[in-house]
Amino acid sequence: MNQAITKALESEQKNEINFEIGDTVKVYYKIIESGKERIQAYEGVVISISNKGFSKTFTVRRISYDVGVERIFPVHSPRISRIELVRKGKVRRAKLFYLRDKFGKEARIKEKKGGQAVVAKERKLYDDKVKENAAKAKAAAEKPAEEASA
Repeated sequence: MNQAITKALESEQKNEINFEIGDTVKVYYKIIESGKERIQAYEGVVISISNKGFSKTFTVRRISYDVGVERIFPVHSPRISRIELVRKGKVRRAKLFYLRDKFGKEARIKEKKGGQAVVAKERKLYDDKVKENAAKAKAAAEKPAEEASA
């Protein structure tokens, strides 16, 4: 029974991980306030990834008004609209909890060589996917209009 549920959930996986620990990501998260839904961006460094099958999570840390703020996001959450890679980081650790004790220039992470090319490639893939979906939606909207006039 559990295997059937796991297979069904795995086939519905929406967000794919295109980042590693040490990368700077921008998470677009859906927030509902007073009945209205909006998307808020949360940008920071990925300091850990917890790999537990479908309940995979990642922790993003950022500095907000001189205070370190960490937020844990489930990878396959329906509230995450998209995860954008901002820059690739060069680290040699699996967890970056030592960043909690550092601030300012100490807390910076070096950029990986060729990282900007990877980020540009990811953005291009996302843009192509958006254009493809827009074209499909436009074609789907034109079909019923043609059938109604016929």
